[in-house]
Amino acid sequence: MIRDGQGGGSRVSAATAVDAFSDDDLPAAEAAMADLGQQPLFMIRDGDDALDALLEANGYAVKDPVALYAVEVADLTTEPVPPVSAMPAWPPLAIMAEIWAEGGIGPARLAVMERVKCPKTGLLGRIQDQPAASGFVACDGKVAMIHALEVVPALRRLGVARNMMRAAAFWAQNQGATTLALAVTRSNVSANALYSSLGMKVVGYYHYRIK
Repeated sequence: MIRDGQGGGSRVSAATAVDAFSDDDLPAAEAAMADLGQQPLFMIRDGDDALDALLEANGYAVKDPVALYAVEVADLTTEPVPPVSAMPAWPPLAIMAEIWAEGGIGPARLAVMERVKCPKTGLLGRIQDQPAASGFVACDGKVAMIHALEVVPALRRLGVARNMMRAAAFWAQNQGATTLALAVTRSNVSANALYSSLGMKVVGYYHYRIK
């Protein structure tokens, strides 16, 4: 499967194996990505060992190993979120786009959020009477997934991210979701520690191979 990411990041641009992937399929996949102006990039998930070995043999390096976390929505909705500390907002407010931009999340990634067809919202976090964080969450059936959680550097370690996660859970609960999930690079030590402290469990891994 070839994805036209339009500059929106690895997850929306990486090719994935749908059926048995043979050596003969690699040049065609590379050509299809080149036609889109994208560098050859593959996502390697559980069960993709043969593809992983093929790519390694053809000069592809491992990029951004990722952990998938999940938690029951009910586990994050046991206590209310402090008033005005994290609020749903869609379309995103201008200040939310500014916070994302400062964290390297630019228009191409915001365009991915715009393209999402299922129920979705942005989240604006506040602390000390000022905007402090932006996030995005979307719901597909019983699973809601949070993405692009960005906290202003000067306002980190004050509980903003925890409030944002709980607000996402309450929003997901209102959509009928029972699970809140997210993906995070395994090298992001502070984020992994945060999600573990909230009771989230690792439910899978993937990584990319880039030419």
